[in-house]
Amino acid sequence: MARRAGLTTRVASNPWHAGLVKDGISEEQQRLLSSWLGPFEVISDHSWPMQDTTVLQLGTPDGGRYIVKASQTSHHIRREIAAYSRGMPGLEGRVPSLVHASTDARLLVTRFLPGILVAGSPAEHVPDTYRQAGALLARLHSPAGVSRSYMRSLAARTRAVIGKAQGLLAGGLVRRLTEEVAAVELSPVELVTSHGDYQPRNWLYDDGEVKVIDFGRADLRPWVHDLVRLTHQQFLADAALAAAFQEGLGRAVTNPEEASAWRLENLDQAVGTVVWAHSIGDESFEQQGVAMVERVLTMA
Repeated sequence: MARRAGLTTRVASNPWHAGLVKDGISEEQQRLLSSWLGPFEVISDHSWPMQDTTVLQLGTPDGGRYIVKASQTSHHIRREIAAYSRGMPGLEGRVPSLVHASTDARLLVTRFLPGILVAGSPAEHVPDTYRQAGALLARLHSPAGVSRSYMRSLAARTRAVIGKAQGLLAGGLVRRLTEEVAAVELSPVELVTSHGDYQPRNWLYDDGEVKVIDFGRADLRPWVHDLVRLTHQQFLADAALAAAFQEGLGRAVTNPEEASAWRLENLDQAVGTVVWAHSIGDESFEQQGVAMVERVLTMA
């Protein structure tokens, strides 16, 4: 995910060069990047701590501005390239446009999208931000057919993650999670192009317009997947934000299949948060995950 706050701008006496020395970018990736862009200046490093993807803002002598993402191991690069290859009709100017990409090299370049991160800004608390974000998500959610295997696969993954939560959650919570997953009806479900991490830290605000960035977790999933994080974060504090988002999105859970998907997505993301946060040593986020688990288990 791209970070745009608290960054250090790099300035050099002769900033234009055809390559760069940067941990996380291989020589092969540097050569490919130079072949695509020619001389460039590294403006800012947007990489997040504890992530395996390097994210840089670059400038070129002709005034071009770009975001480059590179990784040696992450599958997020491939997911992002796949999301762009499927297309995002109706979102021109509201999402970054892909300029260059190599799945094999785990490298992609998009045009820089102006704006400030919504997370931590006044726009994070304004209903119109969420109304716009809901409308953008509705455009992103292009139908991708019905899957008979998605729910079975998600249930299996969730059971595996619950196994990893032994010792991180009270025994009663682990038992209840296991029971709840077993109780979910594993019906065929309609898939869409989902963002995968749809929340204010991946939205930009630019002169009244909301934009969306970071498709590294995009995949084909039920549409309800993209509502889970918001439901357990911003919507908890302000029902007006939830109402505005719903107005923009223009849809709600209306049938048993969607209700089952909603239940299982919540269970999966809740316990997944606990296990992932523990794996990177983020105790605060781990406790947020525990609270999320407890909340999900009280949901009807």
